[in-house]
Amino acid sequence: MTLRRRALRVAPSKDRFPSAMPDAPFLEPLLQRIADALDRLAPRAAPSNDLDAADAFVWHAERGWLEPVPNVNRVDLDLLQGIDRVRDILLENTRRFARGLPANNVLLWGARGMGKSALVKATHAVVNADAPRSLVLVEIHREDIPTLPRLLALLRVGRRRCLLFCDDLSFDHQDTSYKSLKAVLEGGIEGRPSNVVLYATSNRRHLLSRDMIENERSTAINPAEAVEEKVSLSDRFGLWLGFHACDQQTYHAIVRGYAERYGLVLPLEQLRAEASEWAITRGARSGRVAWQYIQDLAGRLGKQIGNG
Repeated sequence: MTLRRRALRVAPSKDRFPSAMPDAPFLEPLLQRIADALDRLAPRAAPSNDLDAADAFVWHAERGWLEPVPNVNRVDLDLLQGIDRVRDILLENTRRFARGLPANNVLLWGARGMGKSALVKATHAVVNADAPRSLVLVEIHREDIPTLPRLLALLRVGRRRCLLFCDDLSFDHQDTSYKSLKAVLEGGIEGRPSNVVLYATSNRRHLLSRDMIENERSTAINPAEAVEEKVSLSDRFGLWLGFHACDQQTYHAIVRGYAERYGLVLPLEQLRAEASEWAITRGARSGRVAWQYIQDLAGRLGKQIGNG
C-alpha cells in the first residue's frame, strides 16, 4: 500500500469529526501567524549593493547594506554665500577625482551652520550635472566608523568613483575608532582604494576635544608622543578647508539669496530687520540660522520651499 493511500485511510473526515475540522476562514489567521513566525526565524537575504542603482547611498553597517537615496537633501551651490574660496578648492579637487585624476581626502572644519555638509552635497550635484553618473556619494554615520574597512571592501570592487562622506566627525574619551580611520586613510597595507576619496566635516580642526588632548598630555609617560598620536589623524586629510562665522553683511546676503530664489517678497529693509532680529534671538549668524529664518518667513507668507 502506498503512503498516499495509507494517509487517505487514516485521515479523519469532516463528516466523522465535524468539531475537529474547522472551516477554511478560521484556519487562515492561524496559518498566516505561522507563516509570519517562520519568516522571522528565516535568515535575512543578503542585501544587494548595486552602485549603479543610484548616485547617492547611505551605509547601514548592521546589515552591510548601501541604501539608495533617490533625492538628496541639498542646497544649490550658488546659494552658499561667504565661502567662495573653499568652494572653489573643493570643487576643483572633486572634479579631478571624478575624472580619474589624483585627489586628496578633505577635512571641512570650523563654525557650526556655515555650510560644510551643504557644500559637500552641492559639489557632488554640480560634478554629476557636468558629467552625469561620474560620482557616487556614500554617507557613513559617525558611529559606524569602525565598519569602514568593510565598506571600503565593497566600494573597492565597484567600477564607479565614490565620494565617501562623514558628517560631524569627532572623537571623545575612550573612543579608539580613530585608529582604524587613520589606518584606512593612508597607513594600512591596502591603503585607500583608488576609486574612493573621503570628505569629512567637523567643528574641530584636530577632530579631538581639547580636554581629550590635555588628558593625554598629563597622563602619558611621553606627553608629546601621546598627543602626536591623536592629533596626527587630521594629517591624513590632504586638504583642510576652514569655515568661519559670517559677518552681518554675509548673513544678510545669504538671507536675500534665499528670499529671491523662493520668491519671498518683502521690502528689503523689513527683510534685513527681521533677519537681524532672528539672528539675535538665536545668538548667532550663520547659513543655518538664515535658512531657519527663511522657513519661518515662507510659512508666514504661505509659500512652499525646498528642504534646505
